[in-house]
Amino acid sequence: MSIADGQEVVVLQPSKPTNLLAALLVHPNSMVSTGYLQRAVWGEDQPVTAKAALHTCVLRLRRIFAKYGIATNVIDAVPGGYRIRADAETLDLVRFRELVQEGHAVADPESELYLLKEALALWHGPLLANVASQTLRRDEVPRLTEERLRAIERACDIELAFGRCRQLLVGLWEVVRNYPGHERFSEQLMEALYRTGRQTEALAEYRQVKNYLREELGIDPGPALQKLELAILRGEDLGPLAVEAPSGPVALTGPPAPAPAPPSGTGAQRAALPAIPGFTGRAADTAAITARLTSADRPGPALVLVCGAPGIGKTALALQVAHQVQKRFPDGQLVLPMTHPDGTALTSEEAARKLRGLWTGDEDAAGPPVGSGEQRVLLVFDDVVSSKQVRPLLPTGPGSSAVITSQRGLAGLVATHGGLVHRLGVFQDEESYQLLCDILGPERVEAEPDAARALAAVCGHFPIALRIVAARLLTRPRLGIADCVDWLAQDLPTRLSLADDPRMSVPSVFGRALGRLDPRLGEAFVRLGGASGRLRVEDSAAVLGVPREEAEELLERLVDVGLLEEGPPEPYLMHDLLRAYARRSAQHRGTTVLT
Repeated sequence: MSIADGQEVVVLQPSKPTNLLAALLVHPNSMVSTGYLQRAVWGEDQPVTAKAALHTCVLRLRRIFAKYGIATNVIDAVPGGYRIRADAETLDLVRFRELVQEGHAVADPESELYLLKEALALWHGPLLANVASQTLRRDEVPRLTEERLRAIERACDIELAFGRCRQLLVGLWEVVRNYPGHERFSEQLMEALYRTGRQTEALAEYRQVKNYLREELGIDPGPALQKLELAILRGEDLGPLAVEAPSGPVALTGPPAPAPAPPSGTGAQRAALPAIPGFTGRAADTAAITARLTSADRPGPALVLVCGAPGIGKTALALQVAHQVQKRFPDGQLVLPMTHPDGTALTSEEAARKLRGLWTGDEDAAGPPVGSGEQRVLLVFDDVVSSKQVRPLLPTGPGSSAVITSQRGLAGLVATHGGLVHRLGVFQDEESYQLLCDILGPERVEAEPDAARALAAVCGHFPIALRIVAARLLTRPRLGIADCVDWLAQDLPTRLSLADDPRMSVPSVFGRALGRLDPRLGEAFVRLGGASGRLRVEDSAAVLGVPREEAEELLERLVDVGLLEEGPPEPYLMHDLLRAYARRSAQHRGTTVLT
């Protein structure tokens, strides 16, 4: 504690009057009872004359005030105790609280951040460093610390939402080390590391806080930390952030109010779409899509369709490209999942409302369709199920464009609207190897290069399979890559899954895709998976027990949904990982298949 007058600062020495002053100042403008003040000054072992001695301490404190030019009447004797009068000009704690409240009241996150930083700058050194009272350290220091930590946490949330991850790291390292049990700070540090491409360090940070919580407190990390760790293990896009003020939402991702046509730069995606952490390969696809979206020669809105098998990396490619072209679409970039969490498709009407809600913050707002007129918006429709689902939502303005991801080929949409179609295949050998290096670290992969290539082959070079097995290796640093290959090969694809999230598994991803199909088509896929080698129409007809024409139709439909590789003039091909899944499904169903 100190008393300041301009440039002159006097640090009070530990003493009973200092204890008394601290007890009053942490409750400014409030009555503090005599009993509490006595415990604050002397602790539990109080003298018999404590009440009279307390009055003597007040007098001594007033003499100290007079010595430094402070009015002696700032301490009032009130019924039951004493009160000290203070305001923002005389006490930093009052000023701190006023600045925090002002920040909560403003609608602009940047202004709130400025006020929070001004408030936090008022804190100097450890709390009550020169106050010897154990009572105050026990009762007041945790409460005051929590006020400060909430302000730091809030400021970090805003900085993260603005994408200032690198600037945050130094401060976050310090606060995480000082408060290892404060999980939100660890979460923010992991997120900042991950968003700056430091996936390995983010996961190491999780292991550190997990070990601390288990060893010191005997508990596991909370759901938020566990969910973030899983997203980092998967290499997921965390998406843009929005800041919600304690007094109500303050959107960084939407315009300030519904408007028919938001002006340039105030669209629904102010917080830039981040790059996909660990994104690897797809160089030719990325370049072609980027060129299509940024071409100055196109007469109207560009349309790009990214299709392919489940787990092949369609969403990651679409979001990575959206990140790269964001400057060409200053009015916004909106990403709309076209399925419900249970996998069922949104109707066009539901999707239109959600799109309007992303754009204006109000799903019921009136106004022209998003992407019409002079707006320059990029719309990403993820996991589209049918052409009719997305057709009414496509942008019409010449400056806007759309990227669609779908398991299906959506030939009807392409026939009526044109566009660029990218059907994704599995990774090339070098792309798979690079992905493993990016996730596991080059040192670990280069220590077992042949095993790493064998691992990629066992995973069929499927991006989702590679990420799942890399996550398993990350959480088992002593597991050799070669040993992992042997273990996986014994039970493909069942072992391509993460134990703490059944949805993050190859069987689950393939199963959800199969569950969307007509049952007859799903049954055909399972039966055809038992056939070895290439699939010819005549042989497939025999396997399925249907006429040749019907077999060809089923094969074509399986190609369309990404479960077969295109055939005519024959033969059709099924990827080895999909074939392994089909055979496993046949065993579970008791279906007879050819081998």
